[in-house]
Amino acid sequence: MADRIVFDEAALAELFDSPSGPAAKELARVANTVTRIAKRLAPVDTGRLRSSIANELGRDGQGLVARVGTNVEYAPYLELGTRRMSARPFLRPALAQGARSSTISRSTP
Repeated sequence: MADRIVFDEAALAELFDSPSGPAAKELARVANTVTRIAKRLAPVDTGRLRSSIANELGRDGQGLVARVGTNVEYAPYLELGTRRMSARPFLRPALAQGARSSTISRSTP
């Protein structure tokens, strides 16, 4: 007799795609961590950049996504630098540190 595997599509959708499911909760936790780290690493003159850093959960064509960023117009110049100014990255290092804090990245296959 052959073993049979049956997938519960509703349970899988709740697990991976639901905004209230465990995957979304972990994604939100990591996004909050990345946001907190980015605020700590952001260069400060007036505090405008630091206070503008935020995150949001959403969906794209592949499922749940988290976006962390700022709407301050000079942020890309600080993050990436210019011909006349060295980069002072804060988002990419925050993402790297936040990813290390994720239980997903620590799990083994």
